[in-house]
Order: sequence, then C-alpha cells, then structure tokens
Amino acid sequence: MRIVTRPDFDGIVCAVLLRQTENIHTDIHWVEPHEIQSGTAHILKGDILANLPYSPNCALWFDHHISNSPKKAFAGAFDIAPSAAGVVYTYYKKKGRLDSRYDELILNTDIIDAADLTRDQVRHPENYPYIILSMTIQNHDYTDAPYWEKLVGLLTETPIDRILEDPEVKNRCTRVIEENAAYESHLMAHTQMHHNISVTDFRSLDTVPGGNRFLPYTLFPESIASVKIRFDGPEHEQVLVSIGHSIFNQQCHVNVGNLLARFGGGGHAGAGGCTLPAKTADKIIEELLNTLVQNKKTP
Repeated sequence: MRIVTRPDFDGIVCAVLLRQTENIHTDIHWVEPHEIQSGTAHILKGDILANLPYSPNCALWFDHHISNSPKKAFAGAFDIAPSAAGVVYTYYKKKGRLDSRYDELILNTDIIDAADLTRDQVRHPENYPYIILSMTIQNHDYTDAPYWEKLVGLLTETPIDRILEDPEVKNRCTRVIEENAAYESHLMAHTQMHHNISVTDFRSLDTVPGGNRFLPYTLFPESIASVKIRFDGPEHEQVLVSIGHSIFNQQCHVNVGNLLARFGGGGHAGAGGCTLPAKTADKIIEELLNTLVQNKKTP
C-alpha cells in the first residue's frame, strides 16, 4: 500500500494526514494529474490516491476537483471542497481517527488551495507563514521529491514557526521572495490582454520563470481570468496551459475544470490546466480564449 498524491501543498498535507491515519511510512509516490489521465502513471492495487483523478486500481480515493466528479461507487470520499486535504480530514475525523490537532493546517490549506487570498497576501506572502511555505513547493520536475518528503515529516509534528527556521526551508523561502520580484518583470514583458483575459506566453523563453501565480490578478486588475502558456520540457513537443479566474475581479462564469476536461485536462470551476500537443496547441488555445471571452455560464 502506497500514498499516491500530487506534489503541491494540498497533496503534501493529504500525505501528512494519510500517514497518521493509515500508518504508511514508505516513500510517497508523487504523480501529476495528466499522468493519471493519460494512463502513464503506475497505480498499484491497494494504493491510496489523493488530490488526483480516480484510478480503478486504488483502494481509497480522495479528491475535490469538479472535473473528477465520480461516475460510480468508490471507497474513500469526494466533495467539491476548498482542498482535498479537507476532504481527507473530514473523512477520518468522522471515523474518530483524527482530532483537532491539524485544524490550523487544514484551515490554511483550504485558504491556499482555494486561492481565498487578500491582495496583501498576494503581494507580501512572506508575511504569512503557510502561504510562503506553500510557495517553496515547485513541481517543475521530480528532483524535489526529497524536499516534499521532508515537508510531510515536518508538517506532521513541527509548529509552523519552527518549520520556517529549518535551514533548507529558510533558504527556499528567501529564493521564493527573490523569484516573485523577478516574476513580476517577466509577467509585464510577456503578458497581453485579450479583451478582458490576461494571456501570459512564456514559449519564447528557454527557461520558464517561476513565481507567485496570483500576481497577474494584481498587475492586470481589469482581467477576469488569466491564461499561462509554456512548453513542457526542452523538446517543445507539448504545451502546458493553465487557466484561472481572477480572485479579485470575480466576473468569469466559465467552468474552467469542465472546459479543460474537453482537451484532456481538468481542475476546479475556477482554475485548472491541460497538456496539449505542440502542433495543435495554438488552435486549441484560440478556442479556449474564445470561450473565456464569451464568458457564458457553463455546467
């Protein structure tokens, strides 16, 4: 039995809870959603899957993405909730296997994964311990897996103020603050407004810059949604597209998760992503933009 989850803050907190309740201490198997959707992820019989699309091999499944709404009975729990960790927490609290020890962690995970942030939290994440910690999790590839494992261990038993004093965590937080400052410049140079949609295209860059994903909503306040486009790896064979509703100008009615599910992706009503073949990406991106500009309510 393994814990299989996504390498983001929500997935890491899912792993914290599942280790406590299921007494699993093997290395976590980290997987991206598109690997489940494409069938390239190796899910074993008995695996516990969290914050990912469903796989018939798993023994338990926990998720909260609207695009992954279950079509048949399964073991585990699903809810359209702020975080998958919250779904896991509720499930095991009802069974009496978790108490209030992790209430603060789940509250902050809900805030972060649901992007229920203030402008000050977006502009100055270094003043908010859980938010800056979440930004140190950068899942560009799997070389950071030892760090993700480390955070699972720290969040299991260490107060947040002590976690931030850990030398590796502290260095990563400093790097995040520096990256966010540089990211603002990259966004200004590579973002154009398409009607009321901000479109950031990083395909002309050899290295995709990282940074605060909510910055576009403060830099382009007139936008109701943002689109980020970049190549998936140096081969330039696939294009990654991320779409999100503005968390401040909340006028976008398009269900992003359902829209992207039409192209092999998925996510929440307000945010999601998909991977496209590079040869046909521009045509699909144009279709996505047209849908966002029309801004019709979708199921």
